[in-house]
Amino acid sequence: MSSLLVLPQAQFFPVSCNLDRRLLSTKSSDIFRYGHFSKSLRHDDQLVHPEFTPKHVAIIMDGNRRWAKARGLPVQEGHKFLTPNLKNICNVSTKLGIQVITAFAFSTENWNRSKEEVDFLMKLFEQFFEEFMRFGGVRVSVIGGRSKLPIKLQKGIELTEEATKGNEGLHLTMALNYGGKYDMLQATKSIASKVKDGLINLEDINNKLFEQELATKCAKPPDLVIRTGGEQRLSNFLLWELAYSELYFTKTLFPDFGEEALKEAILSFQQRHRRFGGHTY
Repeated sequence: MSSLLVLPQAQFFPVSCNLDRRLLSTKSSDIFRYGHFSKSLRHDDQLVHPEFTPKHVAIIMDGNRRWAKARGLPVQEGHKFLTPNLKNICNVSTKLGIQVITAFAFSTENWNRSKEEVDFLMKLFEQFFEEFMRFGGVRVSVIGGRSKLPIKLQKGIELTEEATKGNEGLHLTMALNYGGKYDMLQATKSIASKVKDGLINLEDINNKLFEQELATKCAKPPDLVIRTGGEQRLSNFLLWELAYSELYFTKTLFPDFGEEALKEAILSFQQRHRRFGGHTY
């Protein structure tokens, strides 16, 4: 793949359109003479500019079933990529300076799948937490309704969270039996109950208070959300938290989603200008 030059997000040239055309038509080696870039961002390990790397990346891991079916395999074979792929993503993310990964592993709607597939996934999650309990300094936590999960899986989650809570590396959050609508609904009910009981006043309700009632209250909102598999929707994932996140959709199925695909997503993020409702022009 040819080299790709990325303009860091914080660098803009409002002087005139002529300057932009000059930059776009100039060789990357010449651009350094203008003093706008500190390093070349190529499609290799120097590609990602640390200053402009998203600190929190959310991933909708989609395409496992289609990957398996396209190869005439049982759908379970596609799901088996969960642990190795997330290990690889964690390793690459640490190298790139990403601090938090939130992975959508099982939604509240996924219970509608066949019992055979759901049972397989529950066993797969048990193995996942057993392996991540001792994986590379990663801190692991889980959001979503745990009470509906098998008891053995619940215990595995608790043990992994306890064993990794002191790790200072990347923070991996797994969304299991999670739904954004349900999370917002339970947050609303909790706040309403506190108002009814006189613990807070109606005037106290604001964004910060609401966010403290969400399952994700310990983490900052994602800077970037990646969905693999080609679909272009959020599927009830982090509906409140993704209000200003950058969206990246790739046709790459999750079993094929590796280091190069992740870097492509980071490249796309670095070329965007995040205004959060404001403007700089």
